[in-house]
Order: sequence, then C-alpha cells, then structure tokens
Amino acid sequence: MTNNILEINNLSKNFGGLKATDDITFNVKKGERFGILGPNGAGKTTIFNLISGFIKPDNGKIIFQNESIFGMNPIKVAHKGLVRTFQIVKPFKELSVFENLKVASLTPRMNKLFPNESEKIDWIKHVASICELEEVLYTDTEQLPQGYLKKLEVAKALTVKPELILLDEPFAGLTSSEIEPISNVIIKANEKSGTTIILIEHRLKEFMQIVNRIIAIDYGKKIAEGTPKEIVENKQVIESYLGKGGGEIANA
Repeated sequence: MTNNILEINNLSKNFGGLKATDDITFNVKKGERFGILGPNGAGKTTIFNLISGFIKPDNGKIIFQNESIFGMNPIKVAHKGLVRTFQIVKPFKELSVFENLKVASLTPRMNKLFPNESEKIDWIKHVASICELEEVLYTDTEQLPQGYLKKLEVAKALTVKPELILLDEPFAGLTSSEIEPISNVIIKANEKSGTTIILIEHRLKEFMQIVNRIIAIDYGKKIAEGTPKEIVENKQVIESYLGKGGGEIANA
C-alpha cells in the first residue's frame, strides 16, 4: 500500500504510427496538486483521455486507488471517483448555476454518498462556496462571463465528490484579471475538500504557482520530473519551448 492515488506505468498510445504517448510513467500522491507541462502537441490531453477512459491505451498500466482502470469506460472511471474537465466549457445555458450543479449530481455515485436529498443540496451549496459561485448561484449561466463559467466547470467536477480531478487548461480564454480568481478556486478545491488535482495549462507563471510537482513531456515522452523550480531550470524543458539551444539562451 502506497500514498499514491494514481500510478501510470509505461503508458503508450499510437495514432496511425504516430506515438502520442511513449512509455509515460509517473505517480501522483493523494492530496497533491500535480502538473503536466509541454508544448502544443506534446501529448498532454492524450494522457488525460487515456486516464479518464475516453481513449483506450495500447500498452501500460493505469492504477487508481490501488485498482486497475486500464481500458475502463469514462462512466465507470467517474463512478470510481476520477473526473475531468475540458478546455471548452459547455454548461446548460438555459439553467442556473445551481441547476447545472444539480444536474452534475445526478449520478449513482452521488446517490450512494448522499441518499438524503437535503444533504446533497447542502453539499452542492458548499461546493458553490468553495468555487466562489454563491453570488451567482441562481443566475442563468448564459448571463455569466467566461471567468465564472470556468469556476462552474471546476464546481461541476467537484460536485460529484471525486478523489481526483483532471483539469484541462482551466485558464484558456481568460483575461489576466480572470485568472487569479480561478487559480484561487483550484487551490481551495484541493485544500478544503482534499481532492487531488492534476493540471494541464499553458499559462506558465500561474501554472507554476499552483502545482507542487510537475512532469514535462515532449513528443509523447517524459523529459523531466520535479518541483516547479527544478523544472524551470531544466535545460531539456527550456529547449522544448525555445528550440535547440534554448537552455543556453535562457541561462545566458
């Protein structure tokens, strides 16, 4: 028995001869805020798709809470307590924030965790508080700016009381002033609920401020692993963003 909530071993996926992920291996500890870093096309979202069951791996192992979920479909994976968000938010626009969260709660997992309806509603309101949505709880989502919709995306994932959330570019499409609030929500979701977070993001400054530990990938292969400080000083990581010789340029 380990403190790892997720163990990925030699995870590989080919698309028509292209290696989207190439023997990726890493572990995530329970309660951690873990980051996956890499340039466009590196294979980050493919890793999320493989873990969450949207794509079946060719090879490897995916162990979640000491149980294999390799090749398991997304519904079963979610029932186990592992959920994900997507880059493009798609709320039910004709429904309020509360109603969107209520829809998210209509799962066998939630019915098992909260057999009493009033307890479920109390939990939904608690999630809304964590995600700073209280003031817009009964507002139709079509009236909300993008920053609130991103908070709602996190809240929908958190509503099902998951053990682990995969967050796919939560800052995409946001202005600089909208990023800090969603960063705070992600940290609170982790610290107040104990939910483990794995994050993909291209806004590097904000990304580095959130995560505790990172793997960096390029062309489907893991090229580095460590703390944010270790990663930003890694020559191979720098070169994957700046091109060959980028390590010398960055450290000149």
